[in-house]
Amino acid sequence: MNPSLDPDARAALLEAQMTQDEKLRLVLGFFGVKGGSIFSRGAPPEYQAELRNTAGFIPGIPRLGIPSLVESDAGLGIANSANTRPGDEATALPSGLAMAATWNPDLIFQGGAALGAEARDRGYSVVLAGAMNLARDPRGGRTFEYAGEDPLLAGTIAGAEVAGVQSAHVISTVKHFALNDQETGRRELSAEIGEAEARESDLLAFEIAIERGAPGAVMCAYNRYNGVYSCENPFLLNEVLKRDWKYPGWVLSDWGAVHSTVESANSGLDQESASGFDRQLYFAAPLAQALADGSVAPARLDDMVHRILRTMFVRGLVDNPPTPRLSDIAGHLATAQLEAEDGIVLLRNEGALLPLTSHPRSIAVIGGHADIGVLSGGGSSQVMPIGHSLANEFPVGGPVIVLPGGARAMPLSGHVFDPYSPLVAIETAAPEAHIIYANGEDIAVAVSAAKNADVAIVFALQWMTEGSDVPNLSLPGTQNALIAAVAAANPRTIVVLETGGPVLMPWLANVPAVVEAWYAGNGGGDATANVLFGEVNPSGRLPITFPASEDQLPRPVLPGLDAHGAWFDVDYVEGADVGYRWFEKKNLVPLFPFGFGLSYGSFRIDGAQASGGATIAVSANVTNDGSVEGKETVEAYAVPPGPDEPARLIGWSKIDLAPGETHRVSITADPRLVAQFEVDRDRWHIAKGDYGVRVGTSSQSLGDMMHVTLDEQVLPP
Repeated sequence: MNPSLDPDARAALLEAQMTQDEKLRLVLGFFGVKGGSIFSRGAPPEYQAELRNTAGFIPGIPRLGIPSLVESDAGLGIANSANTRPGDEATALPSGLAMAATWNPDLIFQGGAALGAEARDRGYSVVLAGAMNLARDPRGGRTFEYAGEDPLLAGTIAGAEVAGVQSAHVISTVKHFALNDQETGRRELSAEIGEAEARESDLLAFEIAIERGAPGAVMCAYNRYNGVYSCENPFLLNEVLKRDWKYPGWVLSDWGAVHSTVESANSGLDQESASGFDRQLYFAAPLAQALADGSVAPARLDDMVHRILRTMFVRGLVDNPPTPRLSDIAGHLATAQLEAEDGIVLLRNEGALLPLTSHPRSIAVIGGHADIGVLSGGGSSQVMPIGHSLANEFPVGGPVIVLPGGARAMPLSGHVFDPYSPLVAIETAAPEAHIIYANGEDIAVAVSAAKNADVAIVFALQWMTEGSDVPNLSLPGTQNALIAAVAAANPRTIVVLETGGPVLMPWLANVPAVVEAWYAGNGGGDATANVLFGEVNPSGRLPITFPASEDQLPRPVLPGLDAHGAWFDVDYVEGADVGYRWFEKKNLVPLFPFGFGLSYGSFRIDGAQASGGATIAVSANVTNDGSVEGKETVEAYAVPPGPDEPARLIGWSKIDLAPGETHRVSITADPRLVAQFEVDRDRWHIAKGDYGVRVGTSSQSLGDMMHVTLDEQVLPP
């Protein structure tokens, strides 16, 4: 208990006092819901009284002062799937893809800090946040949770959120390690990809997130990687994570992702989490037997325990365990709204229809349950959001407690809508306008409303959830027909998309303004209205390519649809060329490119310069040529030597500028982004030679090619 000692020394002192049974207790977790569920065997009776109806629970060791670990899902707020804790509302943050669309890690850190604080204020000590598998398939059911298709962007955003969560002195994970890129057959599929390609894409994203966020734990995934389950994969866990990256935290399993005792333990799994989800217990009596017969060495168990204990000391859980207290909900709601505003992407604005500063006399608001709230994604990340009426009672800046009474959200076929209502926000923003709402179910009624209005705003939805992928990228139901009919009736039609990821837009040529609002969270209604009416100048940029058709994807047909529970392989033919790199390599024109986003202002980038040597450094002037303050994101891409090498994002700078203001931005590339991984030599290698560098505002809107020479360099794995 001497806080002057370093965490490793303190963990070693504790280990020396622990019995084997106590060590085994620390590496076995249970589902945190009392009595279990239809999906899980319940925790033993002796722990039932301690369960909090949360994601998971690892019993502590009171005689040694080791507190229990209480785990909460997930990265979008304190999850309360199926409302298992009635009345427990929490701040619903925007989706992971919306966070990535901000390209603003400082803001995402603030959101993570709010999430961590709400966890700690409830007495929770572990947040299962940091979701960041690369979006190799935009139809993936958890695309909305993740941070896009680029390893640098995804790793930076996820790392920032993890660091924010842990700033509140709780533990965050990063997940799902690795290549858990679709929900269809996620327990059966094998992600087939070469080591170099994996190291340069998905694994690099995790490496960056771990470096920037220092998560206390890494959650291994359901799927197999090159034929071996992720949670018993020695390459992923022992070689890459612990040997090459020198990761000091612990590896915990996804809920139901363990399939063995000896193989899992010896391959690097440190904790069987929510063991009741697995087919049988693997880290209880079976692990004790493996220790007794020598198939698992006692030193391996000691290593598991040490990693858990040292992390608990690093995050202050022993010296200052979380205790319930009041949360600054008003402050957290404000942060959630800032994230939503920064992540909304203006995709189209013909004729400068937006912003609506000309005070339209009448507005038709159509579809999307805009009278209720903004859509959220489903699954283990589902938050029961702070309710509208309750939120209005919060004193600005004052601490308040989440009160019972149930979430102010409207479940519709499993969908949860986060307050505030966009309709109410629009009415507030345009108090003198006559506003009519049509739910969009009757297209004729919607068309009539649109014809009689100065402006029509159509809200369109695409719901995503853990456990299943969307069948295609089309807006479900009759929404495409609705949008086309409204646009034909009113040439001043605006479409607001509340989607988990990219969607096709067959009506695009006839709709002058399109706004991608994602799943915008608790502040989403106000954030959307603020963008529509010009209170906020949109600055979001796409973290994922919007295809023009599913035929442009590396796998036009989603793999595994006909597997019916059998094992199957997914061949990642794109290798490291994920998303925009695939489109460039195949000379495909997307609907909207990676990094794209419009503004109400006008920006000029000039004076770009690039230098080489050990890595690439880029600088450029950015000038706000417009009449309104706004943010511009300068993106830098590099092209390595060699035939047919697509460009790769090597960095960016997001800058807020007043009208007429100029600022010079500087970007220095992480050397791994211009290197290739050499498997036979187990190293990163930067070849000496000529590298192309371009600066611009999207992967397909770049300035002239600059050339630099890089020195040969070798980096450790």
